[in-house]
Amino acid sequence: MLSPTVLLSALVGYFALLLLVSRLVGRGSQQGNGAFFRANGRSPWPLVAFGMIGASISGVSFISVPGYVGLTQMTYLQMCMGFFLGYLLVAFVLLPVFYSRRLTSIYGYLEERFGPSAHRTGASFFLLSKLARACASFYLASAVLQQFIFAPLGIPYAIGMLLLLLLVWLYTQRSGLLALVYTDTLQTLCMLGALVGLLWMIGSSMHLSLSGMVHTIAQSDLSRVFVFDDWSCRQSFWKQFLSGIFIVIVMTGLDQDMMQKNLTCRTLRHAQKDMCSYGFCFIPVNLLFLSLGVLLYQFCHFQDLPIPAQSDELLPTLVQANYFGPVVTLLFVLGVTAAAFSSVDSALTALTTSFCIDILWLERRFPQDDGHVRHIRRMVHFAVVMVFLLCTWLFRAFNSTSVIDAVYVMASYTYGPLLGLFAYGLLCRKRPVDRLIPVIALLAPVLCYVLSVCVPRWTGYHFGYELLMLNGLLTCLGLHLTTLFRRRKAA
Repeated sequence: MLSPTVLLSALVGYFALLLLVSRLVGRGSQQGNGAFFRANGRSPWPLVAFGMIGASISGVSFISVPGYVGLTQMTYLQMCMGFFLGYLLVAFVLLPVFYSRRLTSIYGYLEERFGPSAHRTGASFFLLSKLARACASFYLASAVLQQFIFAPLGIPYAIGMLLLLLLVWLYTQRSGLLALVYTDTLQTLCMLGALVGLLWMIGSSMHLSLSGMVHTIAQSDLSRVFVFDDWSCRQSFWKQFLSGIFIVIVMTGLDQDMMQKNLTCRTLRHAQKDMCSYGFCFIPVNLLFLSLGVLLYQFCHFQDLPIPAQSDELLPTLVQANYFGPVVTLLFVLGVTAAAFSSVDSALTALTTSFCIDILWLERRFPQDDGHVRHIRRMVHFAVVMVFLLCTWLFRAFNSTSVIDAVYVMASYTYGPLLGLFAYGLLCRKRPVDRLIPVIALLAPVLCYVLSVCVPRWTGYHFGYELLMLNGLLTCLGLHLTTLFRRRKAA
């Protein structure tokens, strides 16, 4: 196995390359607020599409999806199929709405449609959702790097996390989104290269050719994709497929992080090409992650190795035990780093953008003072890094399930009000009472939680990620009730 010093050198070299790319992109006038928030509106759509693969996959998929196979087989592909339809809806329903209004933050639409309370409510739920989701990804990646690099060198976990976040801050604080378009492209390339390399090396260690790997995966009991025979099961096809559609709508279409990149394309047509291309790639990429998981479980079976209690520990445990050789260790560490930080860096940039634009209203308050906005923006960006550090530590302390499962469960609660707000705004002409919108957005997920606890006791039905749809529906109903209140008050 490679020594921690060699792995640390590879990690430092990787970040040095990211810093170089960031400096080359962010020279001179490319450091302004227009570059940070909007990448000056001139991003090449192929680069945006390719970079978004890495931003969406994240370290969660790199580590958690292969281990998740042991719990749910390959049924995750059912959700990925729903993802593709969701990307089409985002491309041809939501993107035209956002582009026609020339929005920097997509939550500006809520103010135009409902009022300032809705604007800040939508942005607040995004901040909460993105922070939780990105911290889950960063926690998983930082735990792996701690296990392989920092702990053997005697570096405490908290210090390791801080160092990693400061490195991300260094290459994002100058040019923000403009730099991310290029650094995410590099990171996605590294992530996919590491994934393919891992598959090939692990297959070779099992003495399997390409056709042999395909046959082994197809014949495995873990290769089941579709579940049509148990509608109450969380992995039932229609639950997974429909949940996949709505998860993409909220976690991409209503997520400032993902949409901020799409809004940097030159035209709406380019942004739609970007979204459709990226959505199409998502199924084969996740198929590779699931195939990797099947091979890992088959390896454990043939070698009579114990399966870790936590599914997320499967790949790191086997790699650290040096069953596959030093090259796999290097590929694994670089792959996890690239996958994790391509999502973390864009999350930090989006959180900074949303807080500055939606909560502080900097561009509205200081329309002519770019220098003042830049100074506040940099302070907010650093503060976001510190909050991110704290939340990651809390996630590490309290999480006890598969991280990818935790991500989607959290999304069901925190993105649900966003789904309801945008759905009501787009589909209904009535105007709800703006000041009551924060109360409705808080009550909907609380009621969802109560139902998720009580319904299984009453009926035996167990909610899956379809809680997201229920959450959005409850938000819509609450908004509609306020229109009745307005009408009665007027009468």
